[in-house]
Amino acid sequence: MRSILSFFLIITLAGCSHTYYVVRHAEKAVPGDGPVMNTPNDPPLSELGLQRAIALKDLLHDKNIRHIYSTNTIRTRSTAQPLSTLTGIPIQTYGPKPDSAFIQELKHLKKNTLIVGHSNTIDDIVNGLAGSVKVEGDLPETVYDQLFIIHYKKGGRKILFERVSY
Repeated sequence: MRSILSFFLIITLAGCSHTYYVVRHAEKAVPGDGPVMNTPNDPPLSELGLQRAIALKDLLHDKNIRHIYSTNTIRTRSTAQPLSTLTGIPIQTYGPKPDSAFIQELKHLKKNTLIVGHSNTIDDIVNGLAGSVKVEGDLPETVYDQLFIIHYKKGGRKILFERVSY
């Protein structure tokens, strides 16, 4: 009986599809934007950035997100926070330079996951998850509106990639 249950569990898990949603943090505040920033190396989101974080929440609220990852900066955590608050999913932090161990950790989740990064790390994360080059180099410093979607079909064999503006 136990072997039959194990067989069906393996078949069920192999049949699951999952999606990774990768974004750069929303627009950050610059000197002169509202309150004085006490941490110039770790700025908060600007008003436009706060609006974009809410737009991200609105876009992903029905995507069955089960994990949320962010670097440990104010701007990345603030980008993920509205979705985290809505879903009750805690934000897990990862290091400033995503390495192959982090990519493997994400791949083993096999659950819909949001990853918030930086202009100079999005390409590493997306390309690592997709298994091929989908993003060439760093994002331009002015680009904040791109959502990269890496979808693993049932069985994890077929990968679909999409890049959308939000």
